[in-house]
Amino acid sequence: MMTQDLPGQPHLAYRDQDLFSEDVNLHELARQHGTPLFVYSKAAMLAALDAYQRGFAGRKVQICYAMKANPALGVIQVFVQAGCGFDIVSGGEMQRVLAAGGRADKIIFSGVGKTRAEMKQALDVGIACFNVESEEELEVLSEVAVQMGLRAPVSIRVNPNVDPKTHPYISTGLKDSKFGVAHERVLRTYQRAAALPGISVKGIDCHIGSQITQEAPYLDAVERMLDLVQAIEAAGIPIAHIDFGGGLGINYKGDTPPPADQLWQKLLAILDARGFGERQLMIEPGRSLVGNAGVCLTEVLYLKPGEQKNFCIVDAAMNDLPRPAMYQAYHQIVPLQTRTQAPEIWEVVGPICESGDWIGHDRALAVKSGDLLAVLSAGAYCMSMASNYNSRGRAPEVLVDGSQSHLIRRREAIEDQIRNESLP
Repeated sequence: MMTQDLPGQPHLAYRDQDLFSEDVNLHELARQHGTPLFVYSKAAMLAALDAYQRGFAGRKVQICYAMKANPALGVIQVFVQAGCGFDIVSGGEMQRVLAAGGRADKIIFSGVGKTRAEMKQALDVGIACFNVESEEELEVLSEVAVQMGLRAPVSIRVNPNVDPKTHPYISTGLKDSKFGVAHERVLRTYQRAAALPGISVKGIDCHIGSQITQEAPYLDAVERMLDLVQAIEAAGIPIAHIDFGGGLGINYKGDTPPPADQLWQKLLAILDARGFGERQLMIEPGRSLVGNAGVCLTEVLYLKPGEQKNFCIVDAAMNDLPRPAMYQAYHQIVPLQTRTQAPEIWEVVGPICESGDWIGHDRALAVKSGDLLAVLSAGAYCMSMASNYNSRGRAPEVLVDGSQSHLIRRREAIEDQIRNESLP
């Protein structure tokens, strides 16, 4: 059997002419479950997690999966079983963690718009910490906790004004961002937190963005964070843990993010040099754990040659894969079965009634109607952002584990979509 690996996709390989994820034939999987279909490799997720674990070996660190990247219960369960905590941004995400067997005392609650109901829900189950993002949120959280006879454990999310050099929609650490407390207001916010009756200060938090492919922004943010910790503790407020967020990128199109283990060795060297090497640390990776573990399988419906562009119309669309339309993002597209014919240049587009419904521009593909394609690096921010636009049902999801495949979400039917609607 001839085997050909795909660069940057260690769980994917052609065996003879067919594309496999681990030991599962993706062509057979698509025929079994239909398309569009999301497929995730458990081995790829655990390999990505292992890189973080190697980097933090011998340290006091809690790795919290940022589940907004992919909230499928089957994916969450992989990280529960691996001992991870979870970074959530809503009450619904918290319920997903608990439904998958996750521990409440390993949950970190981030987000700028927590409601009173969500705060109460989180306090009821006993989460580890709230990452508070504004002074007014701090006051409301204290009020809710006092009414419950509790003190809420908090970190203040710091906005360090560091440019992560990524897409502006996913840059979160600049001073014009809605996220976090401005650097110059951090000390007074901690002083206020320490004085509030319903607040127990636990740590400090920072998250500068997503799909970061350079190490310099991280190194800069760490230095600024440690400066703040020194100032806060000099004011008599102890900081038990330091949370550096997540945001490390993956390879979509020749991107070269630093390996997680090498990056965190450099960050830990800074902590050691400044006397913080023994501090409890938190880290909240999302995309880097699941992004390259997933593919979206899709069928070619029609080929539509034109004078200026040739269109390859597939059954996956912007409701399944929103990143290209939303971020002008690149996803590699490959056939599930290789062909010997010469490729042509195609615009790969979906069936939704929008000009923005495209999956890939100017792709060299040897295809015909009925062929199956794989859209790579689709494990993060695809199904988590999927919608029912044009009344399309969301795709099923399958988790691959060696030679086994498990359906972890069935295809959504129209009955699922209209169940909560009624005619007047």
